[in-house]
Amino acid sequence: MGGFQKHGGTNFVSFSGIDGAGKSTQIDALCARLREDGRSVLLIRFWDDIARLTWLRESAGHTIFKGDKGIGSPSKPINRRDKNVQSWPMTWVRLFTYTIDAISLRIAVGRALRSGADLVIFDRYIYDEFANLKLANRAIRAFVRIIMAFVPRPQISYLLDADPIKARARKPEYPLDFLETNRRSYLALNDLIGGMTVIDPMPVEEVTRAVIRHALTELSFAFRNGSNDGGITTAEPCGDLATLDELDKGHTRPAAL
Repeated sequence: MGGFQKHGGTNFVSFSGIDGAGKSTQIDALCARLREDGRSVLLIRFWDDIARLTWLRESAGHTIFKGDKGIGSPSKPINRRDKNVQSWPMTWVRLFTYTIDAISLRIAVGRALRSGADLVIFDRYIYDEFANLKLANRAIRAFVRIIMAFVPRPQISYLLDADPIKARARKPEYPLDFLETNRRSYLALNDLIGGMTVIDPMPVEEVTRAVIRHALTELSFAFRNGSNDGGITTAEPCGDLATLDELDKGHTRPAAL
């Protein structure tokens, strides 16, 4: 996307994938590697900081479709009803809200790239909304192409592929058949728009090595400590890093829709 050049060496990456794919784990690992090198990171959570009309999403997911709130865990599984509702009326609602989110995203990326941070990390991106659409439909594919011509692309768009059974065991929120469909949708999206870096399903430590090794190779700043060997450091949560506008929101996860 033209007009989104790096400002002062700011790099820009995103992490996407089905629920339970391990996005937060890999973001934390990359943050830890950057902290070790004395780099500054701006973390932007798509559902909290970019998505708009959250009241509509909450109403659809909880009030209309009677889905559970919160974040699922192995000890406390939940049944969400939002993005897994695939009726055509909901598809029209998604096209409307995703267009608004695209405008919000473009503005946020522009601001983030002027932040002076060494790296901007998006925890999910517009791709994670596209994966909820009926990508086999010609009109939907045209919509995706139009939005992709408008929103900026990260330098690296990580797609963490994952076994749906293992992903659901880690984060039990959606039915297994939906996770399987959603996984196919992500891969179909990559075929449609291209340019995503797909990390194959592997043990967590191997995924971490692959992500860090790739990031150290592809990002433009030179790391000061050690070689580009994809070494793993002790990962600490990114939650204490700066976020856009120093947002002080509780991350209770709004309905994904």
